[in-house]
Amino acid sequence: MKKIQILGAGCAKCNELTANAKAAAQQVGEEVEFEKVTNINEIMKFGVMTTPGLVIDGKVVSQGKLLNPEQIAKFLRS
Repeated sequence: MKKIQILGAGCAKCNELTANAKAAAQQVGEEVEFEKVTNINEIMKFGVMTTPGLVIDGKVVSQGKLLNPEQIAKFLRS
């Protein structure tokens, strides 16, 4: 099971990224655990300076961008 973490304070883009990540997981048929990371100190531990951030299995794959479900699905497949 993959783990997806959404890094951000809960802004509209962060919420939309969460929805897109859930759609991507459904699209590829992957069972995924989701976690929202809102604590700024925890976000900074990932080295992310602009939110929203997307972390898959501990690896930052995007920051400061609102990825669509198809873009996220590519990361899930690799």
